[in-house]
Amino acid sequence: MVGDNNLHDIRACVFDAYGTLFDFNAPLAARRARIGPAADRLSAVWRQKQIDYTWLRSLMGKYADFWQVTGEALDYALAVCEVDDPALRAELMQLYLALDAFPDARPCLEALKGRRMRTAVLSNGTATMLTAAVNANTLTPLLDRVLSVDACGTFKPHPSVYQLAVDELDAQPAQVCFVSANGWDAAGAAAFGFRAVWINRAGAPVETLPFPPVAEIRGLDELAGLLPSQPEE
Repeated sequence: MVGDNNLHDIRACVFDAYGTLFDFNAPLAARRARIGPAADRLSAVWRQKQIDYTWLRSLMGKYADFWQVTGEALDYALAVCEVDDPALRAELMQLYLALDAFPDARPCLEALKGRRMRTAVLSNGTATMLTAAVNANTLTPLLDRVLSVDACGTFKPHPSVYQLAVDELDAQPAQVCFVSANGWDAAGAAAFGFRAVWINRAGAPVETLPFPPVAEIRGLDELAGLLPSQPEE
């Protein structure tokens, strides 16, 4: 645990999508035999460049949606790994539309809905990408909102992105528990005023920024134990 774990007045729980609810390594895992030894490196470079390009485009004021950014990042990763296979590229992009949810995602969301907690996804992904992933894992009944940064034309961790959840859920920032497996995203949410919970699946050190999460957990199965049994009205 880190920070001040005070989550008794939470009215809504907002989740990041990629790496938090959905496994972004799934496309490469599905094509590992075809790609060979470069699969792990390709997956890691793809993900890192995907994040890098969102930050760079935000700083440059040159927004492009996450589908385009994901494709650009994949092109870079394929070049780094010296993989020249247009058909594979097309397959990996399509697989990204139907990412597997982590095994603990559904039980977590079911537990929160059982407590009448409002739930949402807030992601860099486009509405099309997010809807596809949610539908592929039949999570639609467990989510009150699916929110894309397309609505504000910039990426996390810009404060305007987190404001989307406040506006849609009609809650004050301190009444929102924001859950992310990305340490930088948890820090951005905490800086905005959310009660951020960081899912540290990899056992990484906490980001050395002055915006710590209120709690650190190893999986979504630990989240319900931190939250009130029923949200305050």
